[in-house]
This record gives sequence, C-alpha cells and structure tokens, in this order.
Amino acid sequence: MWRPAPCVFLPPPIVSLRQSAFFIRFVALGALAHVYVGARLIPDAALPPAGALAAVLGLALSCVLIPLSMLSRSSHHQPWRDAVAWVGLLAMGLFSSLFVLTVLRDAVLIPAWLLSLAWPGVSLATLRHDSALGVPLLALLASLAGFVNARRRAPVVDVDVPIERLPAALQGFTIVQISDVHVGPTIKRGYVQAIVDAVNAAQPDLVAITGDVVDGSVERLAGHTQPLGQLRAPHGVYLVTGNHEYYSGVQPWVREFRRLGLRVLLNEHAVVHPAGHAVVVAGVTDYGAGAFDPAQRSSPARALAGAPADAAVRLLLAHQPRSAVAAAPLGYHLQISGHTHGGQFFPWGFFVRLQQPYTAGLHRLQNMWIYVSRGTGYWGPPKRLAAPSEITRVRLVRAEG
Repeated sequence: MWRPAPCVFLPPPIVSLRQSAFFIRFVALGALAHVYVGARLIPDAALPPAGALAAVLGLALSCVLIPLSMLSRSSHHQPWRDAVAWVGLLAMGLFSSLFVLTVLRDAVLIPAWLLSLAWPGVSLATLRHDSALGVPLLALLASLAGFVNARRRAPVVDVDVPIERLPAALQGFTIVQISDVHVGPTIKRGYVQAIVDAVNAAQPDLVAITGDVVDGSVERLAGHTQPLGQLRAPHGVYLVTGNHEYYSGVQPWVREFRRLGLRVLLNEHAVVHPAGHAVVVAGVTDYGAGAFDPAQRSSPARALAGAPADAAVRLLLAHQPRSAVAAAPLGYHLQISGHTHGGQFFPWGFFVRLQQPYTAGLHRLQNMWIYVSRGTGYWGPPKRLAAPSEITRVRLVRAEG
C-alpha cells in the first residue's frame, strides 16, 4: 500500500561538534531572549487573561519556529521544507525587531524610573503600559515594511568611480554588479529572473557577481539559478565565490556556474581589451576560503600575477571588503565587494563594522577605490530596513586633475 513520504528532518551525513554546539547555544540564547521579551512586555501591557495567554503562546511558537527553520534545510521533502523555512524566517525577522525595541524600551524606562525616584510625583504607569502595547505594534509595522523592501526587485544604483589617467575611450565603461542574491528557501527562480532582466536592460560592458549567490546545494537550487546563464555583456560575466558558496558545496557550484557560461575567477584574472585598451578583471576566492580548502586561500597577489603592468584599469572582484587591506598596495584601481548587506536591517549595520572595514558605498584606501554593495537579495529573514538592496551600475570616469 502506497503511503506519502514522512515529513521528517534528516540530519546531514556529518554534523561537526562545532556546528552542534553553535546550534545549542543559538537555541538557548533564543529561548532566553523570548523569556526576556515576555517578562518585560506582557505584565506591563495589562492584557486580559485570554490576551496574555495568546501572547505567551505566540512567543513560545516563535521560539520553536525559528530554530525549526534552520533544521528544515536538511529535510528532503521540499514543499514542507520551504513552508517551514518561510514561516520560521518571518518569525525571526519579527522577533528581531521585537527584541531590539524591547531593549530600547528598557533603555528609556531606566532613566524614567530614576527620574521618578527623584520626583515622586512622576508616574511611570502610563508610560510602561502604552510602550508595552506599542512595541509589538512597531515591530509588526517594521517587519511589514522590511518584507516589502526585501521582496521587491532591487533598483539600479549608479556610481561613478574616478580613475586616474583613464583613457578617453574608456570614459563611461560600465560594470554592473550583483551580489548576495542568496538563492535558497525564500528566493527562487522568479526573483532571480527579475534581477537578470534588469541587469541586461542596463546594457553593461561587463557584469560582476561578487559571491553569496546561493544558500543550498546544486541538486536543490540549480533550477533556480538558471536565469544567470542569460546575463549578457560584451566583455564577459565574471563571478567570485562568497562564504555561502563554501557552506553550500563550492566545487559543485563552481562547475554549475561555469556550465551556465559564467567566468569563475579563483585567485586569477582575465584581460579584456575594450577600445584596444587592456583592462584586468581579477577575482579572489572568499576571504575565509582557506578554512574550507587551504588550496583556495584568498590571494589578491596571486590573482594579479602575470597581468599586464601597463593595464589601463585593474579591477578586483572580492566578496568581502576586508580583502582591500591586502589588495590596496598591489596596484588595483578598484575593488568591488558585497557580503555586508549594508546591515540589512536595524541594528545589525553597527555590528558589521566590528568585522568589516566598510559597510556600504564608495570608499578610498591608499590609491584604490572600494565599492561595497548592500546586496541584491537578502539572507535569512525576508526583511530590509534602512539598507535597501541594489543592482549597482559602476561607471568609470576620468579623475579630474
């Protein structure tokens, strides 16, 4: 007798102790955070018993769904896997704002409480009650706005980069960058197709894909990355690996990207000759690639080895902005990176600065420009606030003087 396959989560063949320990810590800290939010908001909200019970159950459900969305990636039952991922990631985005706003609420209540001690006539009851009701409402509104921002197609952002002694024939040479698409549980073929159509409509001279294209295996996601093979540019479409390619199986993905016609640069370069002038397009493996495969340790120097010394432009594609420290002394004119998502949503942009030298936008290090994209997709919760996604159209212009 036929029976449907059970919707079970199958663990990967090898789960390191380090991964297990991280997951246990993640669940434990998540549970404590949910208890904190409940303890700080529910009593002050003065809800009727049914409302208080609903709030407790809602927090308990969120506490379960968030880690369940992470475990769902190991399920072989795709509709179930994607549905659980969607619900859990939405819960993660909502709870993130709920937690942050609860902390900010306490940051306001503490000085207010001290003020009430100095002036006994000052009452905190109204502030505590109204803010306990307002925090969940604000968190919900922030999550809805963030969802709309994340799910829309990234707009095209124009950036001019001044290059010293740029030949007149290369004035306006255009590089369109996409980065951090994160094809996976909530980003599928339609989302990717819209990006590809926008890139091709921008009529780039060259296309640069700066890593973190996928969040999952070739077996599961190859069909959703197919539109990338439609990218067109006279001087080629180039790709470098991000850290998520290594999480997802870098060798199969490199083969798949090459099958699609993308030029994957692994600590190597290509030379193109627009209008007869040499332009070096170099690419490095992800900054942390050496931890996965010592042979793929990121090396801007190796990527430039053998390149023509008289090239009009030397361009480096590097997933992480921190590759710039090693690249700047080597004579590159411009590094294009991603990885940071611009923080994606408040307050994570502040934490990006603890790891990366730049969060977003155009910067200068010694004689090299660095442009950091906020990303074309999103990772984890479908949510973007104050860090809009982008398809970046970089235009080379001659530096004045």
